[in-house]
Order: sequence, then C-alpha cells, then structure tokens
Amino acid sequence: MSNKEISQAVVSRLPRYYRYLGDLRDEGIERISSQELSQMMHVTASQIRQDFNHFGGFGQQGYGYNVEYLYTEIAKILGLDTIHDMVLVGAGNLGSALVKYMNFRRRGFVFKAAFDIRKDLEGKEISGITVHSMDDLKDYVEQEQIDIAVLCIPKQEAVKVADLLAQTNIKAIWNFAHVDLHVPPRIQVENVHLSDSLMRLSYNIRQYEEGQETLPEQN
Repeated sequence: MSNKEISQAVVSRLPRYYRYLGDLRDEGIERISSQELSQMMHVTASQIRQDFNHFGGFGQQGYGYNVEYLYTEIAKILGLDTIHDMVLVGAGNLGSALVKYMNFRRRGFVFKAAFDIRKDLEGKEISGITVHSMDDLKDYVEQEQIDIAVLCIPKQEAVKVADLLAQTNIKAIWNFAHVDLHVPPRIQVENVHLSDSLMRLSYNIRQYEEGQETLPEQN
C-alpha cells in the first residue's frame, strides 16, 4: 500500500508511537509486544498491529517488535531521518518560545532565521538565530532553500505571508494563525489552532461533569 492511501488517522498516531518507542529505547528495552505497547499507550493491540501493517508490519511472530528497529523505521516514515530547515515569521512570545524549544532541533527541525515586521527587533537574536526584516523573507527562503515556514502572526498578516511564500520554493507551512490558508497543493499546511484545543478540553470537562451529575446516589 502506498503512503497516499494511508488514512490521516493512522498518520496522526505515528508520532505517539515514535515518542513511546523513544522512551523505551532510552530505558534500554530491546523488544516489546503489541500487547505490552497496548497497555502503555491505551490503544488496542489490534489497532497497533493494523497501523504497523500499513508499512510492512515490522514484527515477528513470537518475538514482538525490536524497539530500536521500529523506532528507526517510524522515524524514516515521518521523514525524521533528514534535516528540515525552518524560518519563524513573527518573533513575539509564542514564536520565541518555539525557537527556544530544543526538542525540535533534536528531531531534525532547525530554525535558521526569524522575521518580524517590528523594526526594533531587527538584528536581535533568539537562541542564536537572528531576527530579520520581513522585506527579506522571500529572498532568504529561496536562497537558503528553506523547507518550513512557521507562522506566529495575526490572521490578516498570515494570509498575506502565505501568498508571498507561495511564490517561493517553500515545502510546508506550520500555521499558528487562526485562519485557514489557501496555498498550492505542493505546499503542505499544518494548522495549529490553540483555542480549538482548549474548547475541546472545555467540552470534555462539561461532558464529564454532566455525567457525574446523572449518576445515581450511593447509599
């Protein structure tokens, strides 16, 4: 089965598998069964086997999964066996926090530069990367062959910046602006709407509380 036929639901679970396998690897655990992984992750063993079978299975009957091998193979599937150069657009609090998060670099996502409309930020550094003028964004992305642009700017500006980036060789946009971007199909977009996540959390709180209220009283 080609990767194009694999559902986004399966793809969305791969980073979690990768994270758990990384922890097992760090603990020196060499192999694990789907049942043991199921108990750790609260995903059925059947689901785990089905997910892995999309990519060839990886396991051996009576042995389970080799942790190091599976960790490495999932890294390849996720494209983590290469370096992805990134630029930050919007060097405010959120953008600066993302640049400072070292796990991105460990995973191969490397910030090369930042860009901001504010003149007072030009030339300053955030964790070793320099903040440039927005006027330089297009040329920098093209000349440095940047893979990913991270947008931490208001939604009105995000639309304009996305249109600008569509004129470059950018491969993907990680969008924290609360707006859906329309770019050519060759540019992959991952939208991160933080407020949506909080609203889902609020919904689940309400559902739990209402469920508790309807439980019969204990004598």
